[in-house]
Amino acid sequence: MKAYIFPGQGAQFSGMGLDIFEKYPAAQSLFLKANDVLGFNITDVMFEGSAEDLKQTNVTQPAIFIHSIAIKTVMTDFKPSMVAGHSLGEFSALVASGALDFEDGLKLVSKRAQAMQKACELQPSTMAAVLGLEDHVVEEVCNEISGVVVAANYNCPGQLVISGEVEAINKACEVMKEKGARRALVLPVGGAFHSPMMEPAREELAAAIENTVFKNPVCPIYQNVTASAVTSASEIQKNLIAQLTAPVRWTQTIQQMIADGSTEFIEVGPGKVLQGLMRKINRDVTASSAALPE
Repeated sequence: MKAYIFPGQGAQFSGMGLDIFEKYPAAQSLFLKANDVLGFNITDVMFEGSAEDLKQTNVTQPAIFIHSIAIKTVMTDFKPSMVAGHSLGEFSALVASGALDFEDGLKLVSKRAQAMQKACELQPSTMAAVLGLEDHVVEEVCNEISGVVVAANYNCPGQLVISGEVEAINKACEVMKEKGARRALVLPVGGAFHSPMMEPAREELAAAIENTVFKNPVCPIYQNVTASAVTSASEIQKNLIAQLTAPVRWTQTIQQMIADGSTEFIEVGPGKVLQGLMRKINRDVTASSAALPE
């Protein structure tokens, strides 16, 4: 069975999407529609902007989403048995599986980026990558630290990202190293994503999600919050609202997709981040980038 997976923030690169724009008319019209929906030429930043330009919150998330859907649009053999997306990538997965239309998906992604940026500005917060510890050890350390610090991204065995208040994160990193972490490294991010500190963003995005039409997808989507198959439009909405303050259970998601019969994973979007994680989660299944028609 074939599963399609969609990357999240961090997969962006200068020049992203230009080759697809120039080669495929269907992709070109999608990019131009995105410019209209957003009210500015995001294609200029994607195609010609620097890495720094692409880091702007109002650009990064829509750019990755647009790039992923452009690839999906030109694929000739897109027949998913199941889909999933990492954090932001969940929106791409929802559009690809027919639960959301492209325009609504893009509006929500843009709203999400702006709401997250606002939440980041309310209080200093950050994230850190912890390498070489078992999940339960990381969780125990987070529970012992005073202040807000939680497990945020279960990326693969031995790689967990924590999220919270700056002071609590720094303290947690010290304790993680004492517990034997190979590395506990504060990340260059603007805020504590997938933590209780995103509550203002969750509330803002919830209103937009509740006012958007969702349909039942053509195949199960494995959502970050539950790491299990979801096929109901109302359940998808509920999980999507919870996603901003809940952890991304990526390791558990991939393990569940394999348990449910997937033997082949295809990454749709910029970069190969998810393929790298796949090799650390389970080497018995294949993972590759989406093939584009000649």
